[in-house]
Amino acid sequence: MDDRTLSTDEVARRLGVKRATVYAYVSRGLLTGRRNANGKESQFAEADVRAFEATRSRGTPARADSPAVHTGITLITSDNLFFRGYDAGLLARRKTYETVAGLLWTGELTDVQFQPDPALRTLAEAVTAPLPASARLTDRLRIIVAAAGAADRLRFDTTPAAVTATGRTLLGTMVAALPQLADLYEDTLAAVLWSRLTTLPPTDPGIFALNAAMVLLADHDLAASTFAARVAASTRADPYAVVGAGLAVMDGPLHGAASGLAVEMLSAAVHGGDPLGTVSDRLRTDGAVPGFGHPLYPGGDPRATVLLSLLKKSSPVMDAVTEVADAMRTRAGVAPNIDLALAAFTMLHDMPADAGEAIFAIARTAGWIAHAIEEYADQPSRFRPSGRYAGLPPL
Repeated sequence: MDDRTLSTDEVARRLGVKRATVYAYVSRGLLTGRRNANGKESQFAEADVRAFEATRSRGTPARADSPAVHTGITLITSDNLFFRGYDAGLLARRKTYETVAGLLWTGELTDVQFQPDPALRTLAEAVTAPLPASARLTDRLRIIVAAAGAADRLRFDTTPAAVTATGRTLLGTMVAALPQLADLYEDTLAAVLWSRLTTLPPTDPGIFALNAAMVLLADHDLAASTFAARVAASTRADPYAVVGAGLAVMDGPLHGAASGLAVEMLSAAVHGGDPLGTVSDRLRTDGAVPGFGHPLYPGGDPRATVLLSLLKKSSPVMDAVTEVADAMRTRAGVAPNIDLALAAFTMLHDMPADAGEAIFAIARTAGWIAHAIEEYADQPSRFRPSGRYAGLPPL
């Protein structure tokens, strides 16, 4: 067996990237490193690096047994993100989340409010009421979606108009059924969500930034959770089950929960009073700093750029963000990603550590539904890759 290992520098040279990019691959779960005997340097199995090298190019042809996914929803370039041809950053500054969800679902910028179904909301509140106080917001969301699906006798209608109507009602219900913490500002989805995430009174800039975050996170091509949602839709699972599949995959700390790791790091930087010392600790213990780098955006995550630009500049949180970001750009050549921006937003507004994960999950529901609509129009049950058996030969 090939058990040769490579150092971080050797991996960087082999892949033609900087050391910091290798750390970014590790933080995103794309590469797995192991500490050497002295605990100061990561080692990588050459076989793992070789496999990653073969698949990291977005232009790599799909395997013959893996059907290509042709999508007209989202385009990711090396430095930007587009929803059906529209610049996502501009949409985040100019449109409501509801309008952008409509764009993803129908191709048109239609502004329709997302109202919860009263009966479904009552049911969702009843089934989540017994949960312990330690339950995360995304724990509640999974139960809300499952309960709503069980109560909808017409959930197997997968025509585009029906799925679009289901999406609007489901998103409205998902947010409204969460425990309310503050007075309601207005009835936009961002405003209702604000009242479920913090006890602070709402402000126009705060609601605007939350809406922008939701728009920026509405879709991101075939991320792991979105691919799971498309696989579910290919079996003609109903829209609630499609969203449930996405929520299940998002539960991993390397996907939707990644902003929580950034909160932990940023909180240590703020309360410890030594942001650079926090960065040093993370590099020494983990080999990477949460909230930085993204393999699809070598020049920096445009979503983070937009969201950070909307946040209050004069605060200990943003001072720490600036100091850490400057250091990471100068020394490692990596920029903040959306996880750091979400962490900063939630900390600035006294939201719980898992608020970023909940914002991500609710926002991405629009994308999962858009991909379901697209997948329902394709050949059913088309995702059936063949395993490459590597076990013992038959006796």
